[in-house]
Amino acid sequence: MVVLVKPSPQLNSKAMDGNQTKVDANVLLLGAENVGKSALTVRLITKRFIGEYGDIESIYSHFDKVDGRDISLNIWDSLYPQSSKTTESFSDKQLQWADGVILVYSICDRSSFEVVQQQVQLLRKTRKLSASAPIIIVGNKRDLQHQRVVSSEEGRLFALSEDCGFFEISAAETYHGVLLVFHEILELIRESRALKKGMVGIKGIVRSVSAVFGKKKE
Repeated sequence: MVVLVKPSPQLNSKAMDGNQTKVDANVLLLGAENVGKSALTVRLITKRFIGEYGDIESIYSHFDKVDGRDISLNIWDSLYPQSSKTTESFSDKQLQWADGVILVYSICDRSSFEVVQQQVQLLRKTRKLSASAPIIIVGNKRDLQHQRVVSSEEGRLFALSEDCGFFEISAAETYHGVLLVFHEILELIRESRALKKGMVGIKGIVRSVSAVFGKKKE
């Protein structure tokens, strides 16, 4: 089972990128260690589940076709430095690179949920990440219900309070849930770009109108 909450809609997706045939997107993966960030990424790319990973920070590239469009997706699988403060758990370079952010916690580890809460609040405050960049929160390891310490309701309500997307999945059990997460972040990135493009167009119209009607009569 996959639990999904979508953030507030910004624009009808059918109106987005009408002539665009390819979508390029950079997605930053954040969260504490041992929550399954690498497992999510590798599951998407290979459809296989691998449970153990070393302490390696990597950028993966994935090419796919979604809704008839070619997708080029770069995923920055970040490390969470255990010896550092939360404020140092992501860099300005990562934020400026990212078109969207996925934050992962384990439903079996409350401290990892608290890391995500802190990181979301920091992301909302920083000016380095685009204000329109979508954020999705993912509760992983849904297959380990007997070890659960963070309820679905708690995760969902926090995501709603921060206007983030929300999923609860098991990277170990199903490829489909992982696919939904990444397809959703792509859709939200497309929406934010279309909205930004529309706002630029509106500003141009306003400037043009001001130039015409703002002239003093001679």
